[in-house]
Amino acid sequence: MRKITLSVALLAASSAVYSQNQIAKTVETSGNPVFPGWYADPEGIVYGDEYWIYPTYSAPYEKQVFMDAFSSKDLVNWTKHERIIDTAEVKWAKKAMWAPGVIEKDGRYYLFFAANDVHEGEIGGIGVAVSDRPEGPFKDLLGKPLINEIVNGAQPIDQYIFKDIDGSYYMYYGGWGHCNVVKLNDDFTGLVPFADGTVYKEVTPKDYVEGPFMFRKDGKYYFMWSEGGWTGPDYRVAYAIADSPFGPFERVGTILEQDRDIATGAGHHSVIHHPGKDLWYIVYHRRPKGETDRNFRVTCIDRMYFDKNGRIKPVEITREGVKAQRLGGAGQKGRE
Repeated sequence: MRKITLSVALLAASSAVYSQNQIAKTVETSGNPVFPGWYADPEGIVYGDEYWIYPTYSAPYEKQVFMDAFSSKDLVNWTKHERIIDTAEVKWAKKAMWAPGVIEKDGRYYLFFAANDVHEGEIGGIGVAVSDRPEGPFKDLLGKPLINEIVNGAQPIDQYIFKDIDGSYYMYYGGWGHCNVVKLNDDFTGLVPFADGTVYKEVTPKDYVEGPFMFRKDGKYYFMWSEGGWTGPDYRVAYAIADSPFGPFERVGTILEQDRDIATGAGHHSVIHHPGKDLWYIVYHRRPKGETDRNFRVTCIDRMYFDKNGRIKPVEITREGVKAQRLGGAGQKGRE
């Protein structure tokens, strides 16, 4: 009888452990930040069955001479890919390599980046690199910047590549409170004039500072950007909705900002849409509570929701992050 009782007890204990493990797995979260280190300006993307994040290495400008990337199967467990590109490969870049913008086309992976914190008359601006793999190594495609000059007052930084439903590729970019959109040629080696003959269109919305992002949902174009100063607590994200990728972009409101109990300076984001599901994630950087070093920025992920009218609800920034979510089959960016 003792043996039978013991067996029953062991079976019950085993079931309890199994149940606890299953519960633990279903509530497993990424935590925020999602990976260690000082990283900012994160661009999130889905390549196949993996999530990828390409951030800026957050440090003094002279130390920003390389970029790392991170990949995950489930948003929770991340693999670091070191030095996917650096200034040894990009001969014209000396410092301040910022804000990767990434996209896949025809089986090749492209990484757009800004370098040198360029001002009028200096060499720098937006470059483009290419690789046969998402983890690189990436090679400088042009040997010079794709955009070097200051046009419409926009410093050539913070580029975002958007593929429209007609197959056109547009690049939104700009700092110093101005945003331009340009059309890329088929191999990303140059710019194509618009129908009216212009090459640069200014699409700056109210209160825009930097960090543009675009996605398409239910036939509407959602244009997003960062406001405030990146070194301060008031950094935040706002958005507009339009019927065209060229606007006009009328500011709807702020959807991401600080929570003084958790973090400040929440901004310069991107959006990932889980293919085939109504799951939207905002990937962004923020400064941990109590930190004042302007470079102490970490990469975080939280859920993003829409109301019944298609407007984006204010994002709740969390310490927990997001639940584990695997991908199935081919994927794409949250931009269509």
